Amino acid sequence: MKMIAIAAGLLFFIPLARPVLAQDGSSAGKPVVSSSAATAVAASAPAPAADSSDKTAAGIPVGTTITTQNWRDYQQYMPAGMIGLFQGEYYWKMPADVQMTIGPTIIHPLPRNYVAATEKYASQIRIVDLPTGGLSMQGYQGGMPFPNPAEPHRGWKILADVWYRYLPHLIVDTYGTSCSQNNLGNISCSADELVLKQLSFNTDPGIPATIPGAGDTFSTEWFMTVEPENERYNASVVISYTDLAKPQAVYAFIPSLRRSQPVSSSARCSQYSGTDYTSDDYRYGFNANLTQMQVTDLGDKKILALVDADLPTGAFPDGFDMPLGWPKPSWGKWQVRDAYVISASKVPSQAEGYCYGKRVMYVDKASGGVLWLDLYDTEMHYWKFGGFVLKTIDVPGVGPVNCNGAAVEMMWDMHNQHASFFSDPALNHSLYVNQQAPAEFNDLTRFSTASGLNQIMQ
Repeated sequence: MKMIAIAAGLLFFIPLARPVLAQDGSSAGKPVVSSSAATAVAASAPAPAADSSDKTAAGIPVGTTITTQNWRDYQQYMPAGMIGLFQGEYYWKMPADVQMTIGPTIIHPLPRNYVAATEKYASQIRIVDLPTGGLSMQGYQGGMPFPNPAEPHRGWKILADVWYRYLPHLIVDTYGTSCSQNNLGNISCSADELVLKQLSFNTDPGIPATIPGAGDTFSTEWFMTVEPENERYNASVVISYTDLAKPQAVYAFIPSLRRSQPVSSSARCSQYSGTDYTSDDYRYGFNANLTQMQVTDLGDKKILALVDADLPTGAFPDGFDMPLGWPKPSWGKWQVRDAYVISASKVPSQAEGYCYGKRVMYVDKASGGVLWLDLYDTEMHYWKFGGFVLKTIDVPGVGPVNCNGAAVEMMWDMHNQHASFFSDPALNHSLYVNQQAPAEFNDLTRFSTASGLNQIMQ
């Protein structure tokens, strides 16, 4: 993905946060039954289905295939946007041949160290009221901040859990593609290399809670374009801080100048060139400032989601059910997942000029990952629908994990009749997590600082 930014009178492209998908042939690990530790962290997660001999998946018989003919029988398990696609009332519609086959619901335990950090620190966290009308919190040291979110502020607590959900401390995607499609069927794609690091509050075995030299940095996202050739070496680094109220820092490398320079992170509504995403749509479904959000709890819901997926290895649109770009049956079986449903919007003091009226998020209770987005414009009309397909990978020393940076993300823009698709890594390139990554990617300066961008093209 890229955004167009203007700094110092120059127009340039900045690759920004993208979902990542393991397609390198590495083992995803055998699905396992939810442990008592994971249940303690996500008490309301659905009961795990051990194997395909189970007769139902939280209400739908295993083996059921949902189509355009029978979808209404199962719409109680669908997010609002998915229902809209089936109803056919928008430009983007479900393909006539769509097939969503139901498999058993399988829960992978949260990482043991992440659960231990939750049990140790969650009771110490305190919510703080801010003069702006927003909220913040004190005492977070790692794990899930609110393992059993309850009122007051239940919705905001769920959103905080999304921000701090488990992710491997290092994710390296050597070749990830972003593709877009307009209403004429024209498709364009580009490719990037990505390095994502969590530098504070780590719980992975053998990794310091705070990486030496990280200071007050929580996480960084480094991106460099590798294709097309005329955009090669455009790069950026996005820095998020341990202080929730501190704005992200964004730096861009401009090949023609052979140096980096800061870019304003305050413009959260500009859609990146050729895509349907804004800054706040990244980081796997949510990249806004927590302290600026007011969140309404819309209750709990069982929803259909495609997790533990096997994804196409060919170039887009191979493997996608076109023209919508919906997953084909070859991707795997759909599961019925227990989800939190929340509606997030800007607090009134921060809302002026903001593009979204509200962001309805369907959050997997078991993993904390975002499964679906319904995005509304300022007049509270549907604007975009976003779906997330999760691929389980085996994190070294941790085990099989759904939330690992591995996902295909799809966004359909109803207003502009445009769509975006992200598959990472593509074409059988490698994705590495933690100690799988070559040693060069542990370089803190190179991949987590503005000065590191200046090493590009050297």
